[in-house]
Amino acid sequence: MPAEMHDVCVVIPVYRGELTLSTVVPEILTFGEPSPTPCGRQFRVVEVLLVHDCGPDGSASVIRQLELAHDEVRAVWLSRNFGQHAATIAGMATSSSSWVVTMDEDGQHSPGDIATMLDIALTDDSQLVYGHHVVSAPHPGWRNLMSRLAKRVSQSISGTSASQFSSMRLIDGESARAVAAYCGPRVYLDVALAWVVRRTSVCSVTTRNELRSESGYNLRRLASHFWTLVLSSGTRPLRIVSLAGIMTSIIGFIGVAAIVIDKIRHPSLPQGWPSVICAILVVGGVILLSLGVVAEYVGAILMTSLGRPLYVVVGAPRALRTGESQEDPELPVPDLSQTLDTAP
Repeated sequence: MPAEMHDVCVVIPVYRGELTLSTVVPEILTFGEPSPTPCGRQFRVVEVLLVHDCGPDGSASVIRQLELAHDEVRAVWLSRNFGQHAATIAGMATSSSSWVVTMDEDGQHSPGDIATMLDIALTDDSQLVYGHHVVSAPHPGWRNLMSRLAKRVSQSISGTSASQFSSMRLIDGESARAVAAYCGPRVYLDVALAWVVRRTSVCSVTTRNELRSESGYNLRRLASHFWTLVLSSGTRPLRIVSLAGIMTSIIGFIGVAAIVIDKIRHPSLPQGWPSVICAILVVGGVILLSLGVVAEYVGAILMTSLGRPLYVVVGAPRALRTGESQEDPELPVPDLSQTLDTAP
């Protein structure tokens, strides 16, 4: 059978890309013609979606020039600045190819890594592949440290492997558009992807220096990014509150029993102290237990408001659609001659 052609759409959220897009986009378009992957598969970039997130520079004019100069480039104009994840989701919703790649505008990601990520996705049967930088990203030391710390905190809260999160992603097209259909505000994109995809892989990618002098993220934007990650990571913090309430109640009642026994054994203890401590322990435990019950209801409301889907319907597995794993079996043709001969 002829080799399948894998169409790729590249989504780039643009906030401050005036000085970088003229270099990044032509580099991506070199893969507009059919190109081989390291494993011999064929792919091509059929579309580059530049999502204008209303940044402070002249990115809009650069996007317009690129759109007029290249048929593969298409602009998505947002009404105001919504943030990187919202812009990425807008591009994913507009895509139509079988694979979607998300990249930054600053030139840190190499388009040549798309081929390797596609090989890993097809070999591992993964719907999502993250680009992992072997060396630290060329950011200030404090930012890399805070990024690792934030991912560890998120992993402990949500139970997902947040350490592999990256803005360089290869996503199955159906999964990308399904996420874009329900992912609401204050939902971290990678957490929403984890709700849908069955298998995730990681690919080592090239780390390059940014084409601009300073990053578009300041401390305030990074803190907001982290808080969104925490809020959309699940209801485990609320479960911790519930567990703390139950444990405090148990400790409170045990403490009451110990104080009562101690008062019986030592009648000379100061008057009023046992009753005050008993009241504090019992009432404090009941309050925390009540907060835990309320937290369970809040958690149910939270998961509903985040838009987490009950299910997502996609097409048949890729191996069955392409016919790489098995051919359609030929159905046996029944012999009707004896039936016709014996028919009345």
